[in-house]
Amino acid sequence: MRGALLLTWIAALLAPVTALAQAAPAIVVSTKIDDAAVTVYRAPNRGGGPINPNWPQGFAFITETRTVALPAGTSVLRFEGVAEGLLPETAVISGLPDGVIEKNRDARLLSPAGLVDAYLKRSVTLRRTNRATGKVVEQEAVIQAGPNGGVILQNAAGKFEALACSGLPERMLYSRVPKDLSAKPTLSVLVESKAARTVTVQILYLAEGFDWAANYVADRGADGKTLGLTGWITVANGGVTSFPGAQLNVIAGRLNKVYSPPLPRSTPGPLVLKCWPLDITSTHPLWELPPIVEFEDIGVNRWEDVQLTTSMRARNEMLYLPAPAAMIAPAPPPPPAEDLGDLKFYRVPFRVDVSAKGQKQVALLAKERVAVEQLYAATLYQNSQPQPLMMRLRVQNRESDGLGLALPAGTAAVFETIGGQRLLVGEAAIGDKAKDERVDYDIGQSPSVQFRAVVSERDAKGEFQTWNVTLTNARSFDAEVEMLIPFAIDPPPEGWERRGSNWVWRVRVPANDKLEQRFRQKLR
Repeated sequence: MRGALLLTWIAALLAPVTALAQAAPAIVVSTKIDDAAVTVYRAPNRGGGPINPNWPQGFAFITETRTVALPAGTSVLRFEGVAEGLLPETAVISGLPDGVIEKNRDARLLSPAGLVDAYLKRSVTLRRTNRATGKVVEQEAVIQAGPNGGVILQNAAGKFEALACSGLPERMLYSRVPKDLSAKPTLSVLVESKAARTVTVQILYLAEGFDWAANYVADRGADGKTLGLTGWITVANGGVTSFPGAQLNVIAGRLNKVYSPPLPRSTPGPLVLKCWPLDITSTHPLWELPPIVEFEDIGVNRWEDVQLTTSMRARNEMLYLPAPAAMIAPAPPPPPAEDLGDLKFYRVPFRVDVSAKGQKQVALLAKERVAVEQLYAATLYQNSQPQPLMMRLRVQNRESDGLGLALPAGTAAVFETIGGQRLLVGEAAIGDKAKDERVDYDIGQSPSVQFRAVVSERDAKGEFQTWNVTLTNARSFDAEVEMLIPFAIDPPPEGWERRGSNWVWRVRVPANDKLEQRFRQKLR
């Protein structure tokens, strides 16, 4: 009787544990993206500068379509291969029949540095091979420091040493891959399904680590009055996830984005091994170690061995080598920009591989004969010595002038052909330009067209002062000069352009000649 009561009591204690074991949700892994659309937004504060090659500061709105097989009941659905910079709070998942219970972003990735980081203060097996005899020696060691700045090990005898500094080929073996290290960035969700079924799921989310920029190539015609203008969109993906055959779109314009704390990067960077400077490298070379190798489980509870190598560094380093825009074979430009509120939406009309840690260039526009005007420009200021004016090429973004398109901000390289050679004459940065807006390319200062401006007199009451401006042109042709005057002129000039509170003085200076002009500035 007592034995029966004891068994009943033990069974009652074990019942909750058994129930919990039975209630453990199944794990469903989705690794394949059936279709993807990547819409890239420029870095809000970058302006017209270059894309950050280490971690692009823009972001992307990504739509993924996947097919998953759900079991009945509660399960953990793991979407492997999402963008590395995924913002989990923005993820929206549709297509699941009975909804989502919770979402998690699994950020830690399997890598040489990631393994070292995961095994800090834990035991590993250090294997060394004698180069002369081929004898292999293994010993247990504990990782005390790493992965940045070198890996420090403590062996069973208590001795500290740095990895790859013994002068022998060596590697570290790990008992198993930590469960929290994934081979790819992963979004996991806890879902409930009333029945087993196969469903098509769509995942929408924002992800950091993307950016794009516009680049233009302008070839000036022999007559100096037309340009051949080609535009390119350069899209950068700084993460470890590729999106092959994606629908690529870009958004131009400056939108407000609320600051969010930076996300932890999936990988702590490449594994860097360092040795103390006790000798020269020819005496103690840094041996290259073999790549990570995972051994399949042969039996139950058999642990996996993973081998680590510093040669994996090359796979973790980001390499940005975009081909020069002028050397890429022209591709059909995308359709005209669409309006997205006050922003511009550019849709690339063909599928694009948005590769991990890489850049992609696609055509933006191609115009043969765009009307252009050459000016020499400056803003008036007092200077006792002649100063060069800026050589400016001006395009009116109108259909009648051969253009008439929304132009995103970027950099333009201007070329001229002289003696059969195509030569760069300057580069210019431009902002976002709407249709029918003026576009100025300031390509460099001209020492042949200069100005000098001095204040000669001021009235007794301090209400006015007089400026004497001298323009000189040492060129063999007339120079069209545009001088911005940032103050009130008395009396107001007739027929001059007004830009805000500034006046624009437009005048032609004859070849090999000079021109003088007096302005009276109203002080109050």
